[in-house]
Amino acid sequence: MNEPVLRIDSLVKHYGQVRAVDGLSLTIGQGEVLGLVGESGSGKSTVGKCVLRLTEPTSGTITLGGRDVTHLSRRAMRPLRRDVHMVFQDPYSSLNPRFSIEQIVSEPLLRHKVMRRREAGERVAAMLEKVGLRTEMMSRLPHELSGGQRQRVGLARALVLEPKLVVADEPVSALDVSVQASVLNLITDLQRDMGFSCLFITHDLSVVEFLADQIAVMYLGKIVETGPTAELFTGPRHPYTQALLSAAPVPDPARARERRRIVLSGDVPSPLDPPAGCRFHTRCPLAFDACRTVDPALTDPRDGDHPAACHLVTPERRPDAAVPGRTLEY
Repeated sequence: MNEPVLRIDSLVKHYGQVRAVDGLSLTIGQGEVLGLVGESGSGKSTVGKCVLRLTEPTSGTITLGGRDVTHLSRRAMRPLRRDVHMVFQDPYSSLNPRFSIEQIVSEPLLRHKVMRRREAGERVAAMLEKVGLRTEMMSRLPHELSGGQRQRVGLARALVLEPKLVVADEPVSALDVSVQASVLNLITDLQRDMGFSCLFITHDLSVVEFLADQIAVMYLGKIVETGPTAELFTGPRHPYTQALLSAAPVPDPARARERRRIVLSGDVPSPLDPPAGCRFHTRCPLAFDACRTVDPALTDPRDGDHPAACHLVTPERRPDAAVPGRTLEY
């Protein structure tokens, strides 16, 4: 088997008493897109920053292309940065306002000494065309571009070195809805043509439905469900995933009327003091006694279904199926 591009084992990241990420594991294969989905504050952006070592993990292991990078020095990490790049959420603050578009996109080529400045122009022009921007924009400054155009520049900068892995942290959430679809389609086309793997971080399940091969759903620092996109959308096993899917907009009015909306009560608990047992039990309409005391582990995928961290899918802990209201359907 080919070595996964990214493997994360038992990743923990605490900021003082704040448990941002608390024992997360995931794998991304070559040419695969994994959508990491969760509410604001769930820890998903922290995962992306740990992968790039923009923040230091508290414990756990991060492996890129078969090499453990968890504790590498900044000097040792530098050559590996050619293979992994990030597309940031905010296209306004992630670009140097004093640099021209040509300077911004050519910077990775120069930093990694792939080519000299006078040779980089052609590569930059070709990359801009690939992301749907005219070469005349090379001399412009970021403030002269729209939000969608700036994010395309961010994509060009991330892809100009043809990396093996791209971490896209909410790359369309700051854009107008009318622009989001075009940028998502662009990312899909680029990923298909260039073959890079992608960790796509978002709070919206519907955003990754047609983009991701696999989806991992996070809640309060942990993954509660993961599996192939089609399986997760047609048969979600965790009540939190079901609630997220029920809230996603449906373009067909007939289907929208048929869908039962799951409204969660209460707020997300503080990562300073997460609840005992299942972290979702304080908002889960299906919670029972075991949920309040025992933290469920992800089920083994060999049980014939994709993994979920829920007592309702664990036969030895599931309560009597005849109890009214205890259903996994949404």
